[in-house]
Amino acid sequence: MKKEKIEKTNAARLLDKDKISYELVPYEVDENDLSCGHVAATLGENVEQVFKTLVLHGDRSGYFVCVVPGEHEVDLKLAAKISGNKKCDLIPVKELLPLTGYIRGGCSPIGMKKHFPTYIHHTCNDFPCIYVSAGVRGLQIKISPADLVKVSRAEVCTLF
Repeated sequence: MKKEKIEKTNAARLLDKDKISYELVPYEVDENDLSCGHVAATLGENVEQVFKTLVLHGDRSGYFVCVVPGEHEVDLKLAAKISGNKKCDLIPVKELLPLTGYIRGGCSPIGMKKHFPTYIHHTCNDFPCIYVSAGVRGLQIKISPADLVKVSRAEVCTLF
């Protein structure tokens, strides 16, 4: 059986450029369920290891990114405090593509149109590797937390 070639994404090309070790892991997309829980189940992985990328807007700093384990929600008060804001909110889905270059269910913390301050929940360090979107639905990047922090220039902190 011939192995299907996986098309590299911008996020993967950036990792190659920085000589960072990673693995592209395809999964079956369910357009009716873009949750990390579905992605984790499809991959056969612990949902705590599959991280989602959320883009927020703060009242002082503007846009920033939070990366949290799949089944959790960002605590907006904590996110605001960590990012130097009084308050913040998730951006509307319609703003995601023009702002980041990514769509819902395919937003990667690597390779957005512009770099935004990025915060990753500390539980990423509980695992030798975690999964984040590769920039398209149906493809994840398996990467060490330290490498993700380095390439995304992120701060590891508590987000919920």
